[in-house]
Amino acid sequence: MGLDFFGFRIVENLQKIDQDITKNELKYHKKRVLVSKEFTFDAAHHLHCYEGKCKNLHGHTYKVIFGISGYVDEIGLVIDFGDIKEIWKNEIEIHLDHRYLNETLPKMNTTAENMVVWIYEKMKESLDSEKNRKQYNGARVEFVRLYETPTSFAEARREWMELD
Repeated sequence: MGLDFFGFRIVENLQKIDQDITKNELKYHKKRVLVSKEFTFDAAHHLHCYEGKCKNLHGHTYKVIFGISGYVDEIGLVIDFGDIKEIWKNEIEIHLDHRYLNETLPKMNTTAENMVVWIYEKMKESLDSEKNRKQYNGARVEFVRLYETPTSFAEARREWMELD
């Protein structure tokens, strides 16, 4: 049982593997599941051939949301949230955070619509790499959403990216 302390139960005995639960019980299902993780970065850019405020150099605090689906492994995980963060930090964010996007991204107009596809491609490339393909059974990018402001975003979805 446990002690009640101001409405909270204090657990006295933590569940133990192979005593209270077996390893083959850790994987509850065989369904595809989507996990999501979000990040922010600050960057400057300007738009070419555009008549509006964004033609001038300016900056944003962007927010990126990844939706990654896959099948759970033997302990019930699709992909560790820390692994998504590692891919973000090492392979994507280094090109974006506190950067002048017109210099660091491939040649493109740095619109949210162009950038979200580039970010999608970078995450997909990482998940599809030989190392990660073996580690994350069936993991794939389902969507990437890039907020340029708190109320304005662009989105890339797997079904759209695979059509072209």
